[in-house]
Amino acid sequence: MASTSDIRNGLCIKYNHDIYSVVEFQHVKPGKGNAFVRTKLKSLTSGKVIDNTFPAGHKIDDVRVERKNFQYLYSDDMGLHFMDQETFEQILLQREIVPAPDLLKEGSIVEILFNTEDNTPLTMEMPQYIVLEITYTEPGVKGDTATNAMKPATVETGAEIRVPLFINEGDKIKIDTASSSYVERAKQ
Repeated sequence: MASTSDIRNGLCIKYNHDIYSVVEFQHVKPGKGNAFVRTKLKSLTSGKVIDNTFPAGHKIDDVRVERKNFQYLYSDDMGLHFMDQETFEQILLQREIVPAPDLLKEGSIVEILFNTEDNTPLTMEMPQYIVLEITYTEPGVKGDTATNAMKPATVETGAEIRVPLFINEGDKIKIDTASSSYVERAKQ
């Protein structure tokens, strides 16, 4: 058992018969009344984000998690296959617990969180940015760059991303995995 003073980003807790990860928190001490902790919790099973307020000193049930590096192997009808970097054991994850599965490139290294009590995978975390090559996009029209115009482009994993007009086929781009959006052209 932990208390609200132990709350930090990334802490996993049991709350309302589910496991949540603390995304954001703020300790508040108003001029009147008791102190409290305002939090944003993300469900590790459904991905839903909720706001919750705990009174100061409230006991919370924390969950011990273990992070392990895995290499993405391939995808099929059953799900996504990963290999442990240390033991070379393979595991299968369902698409529902994988954020942006269409951005995963074979051989990518990801982090998977496991519940240490029953050794079940809770969620998968991708790197913040990935670099992928553009396989198809329409050519940009010269002189149409006065505004932040974007066009659709297909990357090597098959995902479709909106990119600026100056990006062409064969270019490598940096993509933010949280929002599946273009960041910049990758340094070659």
